Amino acid sequence: MGVLGDAWTWLITGSNWSGEGGALSRLGEHVYVSGVALALACAIALPTAFYLGHIGKGGALAVNISNVGRAIPVFAVLALFMLSPLRNAGYVPTIVALVLFAVPPLLTNAYVGMREVDRAVLEAARGMGMSGRQLFLRVELPLAYPMVMTGLRSASVQVVATATIAAMVGQGGLGRIITAGFNTYDTPQVVAGALLVALLALLVEGVLVAVDRVLDPSPSAAVSRARPPGTHDGAPNGVPSDALSPGDSLPTGDSLPRDRVTKTV
Repeated sequence: MGVLGDAWTWLITGSNWSGEGGALSRLGEHVYVSGVALALACAIALPTAFYLGHIGKGGALAVNISNVGRAIPVFAVLALFMLSPLRNAGYVPTIVALVLFAVPPLLTNAYVGMREVDRAVLEAARGMGMSGRQLFLRVELPLAYPMVMTGLRSASVQVVATATIAAMVGQGGLGRIITAGFNTYDTPQVVAGALLVALLALLVEGVLVAVDRVLDPSPSAAVSRARPPGTHDGAPNGVPSDALSPGDSLPTGDSLPRDRVTKTV
């Protein structure tokens, strides 16, 4: 049947999914490690990026520092932990390595998204009397949302794919299926483990794309949130809707009294 056929046979064999070291148990471990690492990375990167992007200071330095994590191999971080007292701390070394790996795309995309918000829009919002908190929640965050989600999807897929390294230090996850296959020269098992990792990464990507489409604020929604209460599309920014009666229009140069029109030579 070939390697792929044998891998499929491995995947549909029930005994390979049951037990403490079965594929289902390894899948749960993989999701746990990936989820914890991604949650910690979001807790570190997103508030930092939002704050620095909002005040417009220190962002470039923070992005450059976070990018150091991209230059350091994840396995090298694990190797350092194996030489430290934390080598017996369970999943801690793997989670720390994955957090360092996930922070750069999250921080960079969120910061860039905040800084790419049109300055004219921000000035208009300030002119309408918005506070800093209102400006962030109603204008900056909705407009930066696409870039934030792009960074989240990128980091999520990378973390799910890289979490297999936990097996290199004796921890769980789908990587244990792959390493066990290598140890026993079982190529179909190796391929089956790799397929499970790839499918999980694709599933995470698909879920985040669906969430993005559901939560993505449309431009009209963002404008509506930015408009103060009591205004509508027929009135200029900052003019209450009840200031214009139905059928009224704003005065123009032709409708102003003659004595209020200045002729420029």
